[in-house]
Amino acid sequence: MCSSFPRTGLSRTASSSFRSRSIADLSTLIVLASVLLAGAARARELRVCADPNNLPFSNAAGEGFENKIAALIAKDLGAALTYTWRAQRRGFLRETLHAGLCDLVPGLPSNMESVRTTRPYYRSTYAFVTREDGVQVASLNDPVLRDVVIGVQLIGDEGWNTPPAHALTRRGIVQNVRGYTLYGDYREPNPPARIVAAVAGREIDVAVVWGPLAGYFAPRQSTPLRVTPVKPLFDGPQLPMVWDISMAVRKEDETLRQEVDDSLSRHAREIDAILSEYGVPRVDRKAGRSG
Repeated sequence: MCSSFPRTGLSRTASSSFRSRSIADLSTLIVLASVLLAGAARARELRVCADPNNLPFSNAAGEGFENKIAALIAKDLGAALTYTWRAQRRGFLRETLHAGLCDLVPGLPSNMESVRTTRPYYRSTYAFVTREDGVQVASLNDPVLRDVVIGVQLIGDEGWNTPPAHALTRRGIVQNVRGYTLYGDYREPNPPARIVAAVAGREIDVAVVWGPLAGYFAPRQSTPLRVTPVKPLFDGPQLPMVWDISMAVRKEDETLRQEVDDSLSRHAREIDAILSEYGVPRVDRKAGRSG
């Protein structure tokens, strides 16, 4: 047979060119598939609602301990952490979590009824803040509280009383008490720090402050301050000074609640370290009720 006889197959040059194109196309498909898979891995979001000006809990720069813990959980769940920022005032949950703007809210009391909460990841207490060169107070029953100027935190624009304010009122300690709104002047950084600064500035002698605020802001004052957990921890059945703190989801989001719950358990040691770094006073569940 003549070597010049026409053939039905591809020439060697054409076949080589075809293989090269096929390999190139396959490589492109592999790259595209990798990009799509990577995109799918990044697609999940952990949407958190928090206050942008509320240290030591959270701020827009991500410097609060709730920011750190939320980032830890998001990484554990393989999710991108995103925030909806809103001042944590009246209507906060209605306008954020329940409006569908986010799926998780850190730092709420474990017994809050309008949401579904995780296991508590810390338990803290109200604390007395005093100057190191001033009076020493260990209990709400201390007689010295009748002779000094006391600052208490008030909640909301309506000035609702916190448990320590109620406890002092029960003891007839009223005239020497000054109220400091928990929200403070939102135009300034760290509004809740005002009551601690008032002790350092000698406006008041004693402040009764939620523990995480006391533990964080007291060491940051120019005047040396002392932080002492309030006793008794339970001033009657309706006035607890100690609170379990959880994260919260909508009531129907049990799957997410369980995921976050499991993550909190897995990373309990890291979370404890974060809380310790921020000076959060911790109260063991077995702590006594007398004082």
